[in-house]
Amino acid sequence: MLEPLVLADYEALSQHAAHWLVARLREQPAALLCLAAGSTPLRTYELLAQRGAAEPTLFERCRLLKLDEWGGLEPDDPATCDAQLRSSLVSPLGLSDRYVAFDSQPQNLEAECERIAEWLKRNGPIDTCVLGLGLNGHVGFNEPADLLRPHAHVATLSESSLTHAMLRRSMRRPTYGLTLGMADLLQSQHVLLLVSGAAKRDALKRMLSGQITTDFPASLLQLHRNVLLICDAAAAE
Repeated sequence: MLEPLVLADYEALSQHAAHWLVARLREQPAALLCLAAGSTPLRTYELLAQRGAAEPTLFERCRLLKLDEWGGLEPDDPATCDAQLRSSLVSPLGLSDRYVAFDSQPQNLEAECERIAEWLKRNGPIDTCVLGLGLNGHVGFNEPADLLRPHAHVATLSESSLTHAMLRRSMRRPTYGLTLGMADLLQSQHVLLLVSGAAKRDALKRMLSGQITTDFPASLLQLHRNVLLICDAAAAE
């Protein structure tokens, strides 16, 4: 069963996560990092960008892979995962040439998933996957279902996902999701799972109950041998 590291608040969580990622990059300078967007990891990325400005060599060889994307949004929509990752980390560190991402409006959905799957096959596995915890247990856009897809795929978004705070900035409603699959995440060398805020208490409790079910996809992370689960006191109460 996972044992969470409980820290005082969101800032402490973010500082610890950033320090852990810096230490990981010192061990594996060419690591492939798979990054979720959203409010929970945002401060961690901002801290990494600050660290990179002070120590540019730290990020000279690492590679970044975007975990997922809201499908159907315009590429310049401020609610895209791409917009957040670029503004918080990719652009400040000048990593555009080592950043791979789903297109939010691909002409061919299956071909786009195949493109990402083939890239990961050639360049993986993922060293560290940074994840958040969805209210319904989704990770990326791996939503609760009888069967979970193993690799990059088009996802039907749940109503829970469609109420995500990121979408308040959107110019339109997404019509689907694009995401890596559960096998991709479980094949990562390390998983850094960040959980923050009172709204995530019930989800975190279910995550820690020990039950493993596809109806709560995050529970499958209990099968991974190297998960660092960091939460703040608000989520853990």
